[in-house]
Amino acid sequence: MLLFAVSGAACAKDRAIDSPEAAGRTYATNYKDMVLATCIATAYQNNRSAATDAGSSVSALRDWTYYDLENSPDEIMSLVNRYLARDYHNPLVEPEVKGVKFDLLKCLDLYHSAELNAQVKRFVSKPNRTFRQERPPQR
Repeated sequence: MLLFAVSGAACAKDRAIDSPEAAGRTYATNYKDMVLATCIATAYQNNRSAATDAGSSVSALRDWTYYDLENSPDEIMSLVNRYLARDYHNPLVEPEVKGVKFDLLKCLDLYHSAELNAQVKRFVSKPNRTFRQERPPQR
């Protein structure tokens, strides 16, 4: 009987891993993740599968984020475009890989930036709340 209970718990744990965890993360974190995914979708728009995946992630994260939807999209794209316009160089890589733009590195720098933290403060009115706290599952 104990083996069955442990197996059942393991199955329940496995099911939780199969669904997005964003609903349990704070709105501030989801906003930052949404901006990162927007940056990646923009950077890789010529790579159809990468752009589609990142764009779909942006859409999903919007559902789990409580933020100023009216005013923030333009600010998000402005910030993304400023970071992607940066001209990063690595003299060790460039002779081996022609045309490398370091777009993912730019997106990561954006994710960790003071500018993005300022946007979170400006547009996310409940930064420490989560979707699950606001909308508990119906039983």
